[in-house]
Amino acid sequence: MDWLAYVLATVFALLGLGCLLLLAVGLPGTWVLLAIAFVIELVDVYLLPGSAVVTFGWGLLAVCAGLSVVGEIIEALAGAAGTKLGGGTRRGMVGAIVGGIAGAILFTPLLPIPLLGTLVGAMVGAFAGAFVGEATGPEARGRDHNLRAAFGAAVGKLGGTVAKLAIGVVMWVLLVRAAFLL
Repeated sequence: MDWLAYVLATVFALLGLGCLLLLAVGLPGTWVLLAIAFVIELVDVYLLPGSAVVTFGWGLLAVCAGLSVVGEIIEALAGAAGTKLGGGTRRGMVGAIVGGIAGAILFTPLLPIPLLGTLVGAMVGAFAGAFVGEATGPEARGRDHNLRAAFGAAVGKLGGTVAKLAIGVVMWVLLVRAAFLL
């Protein structure tokens, strides 16, 4: 590995750590990491065609794209799963999903630390959505039940973020390893 390739791999690794930070606060860090790797691979293929350089390979990028999709699904459904574990109904689960998305969007500009606002907003939104869903349903069971389901939604949303962060770390390790193995 020549010094330029080493420097580029190091820069990619540091940018990847920034992408993991994005994940920790509820932003799409896996997709940003994948986009950076994709651009590097396109440069390898189309701007350096005679050099036979392959930084990641299309197979690894496809695996990482699949991991990104899995992370999104887990994060989206985690609030609903938490609601269900808290004894909630389907209505509360839908409320947790909608509330989590709305809370992330609405809280991002409201808190003094905007990136933290996204994560807090998603948790508050999942809590509120599940609570409202449970309280307004035809089989509403009372405040204590609604609070249990809503708390489950907030914890589930946090768990989904942690799971997505773990997937991001796996992607980062795979991609950084490939970048340094040039």
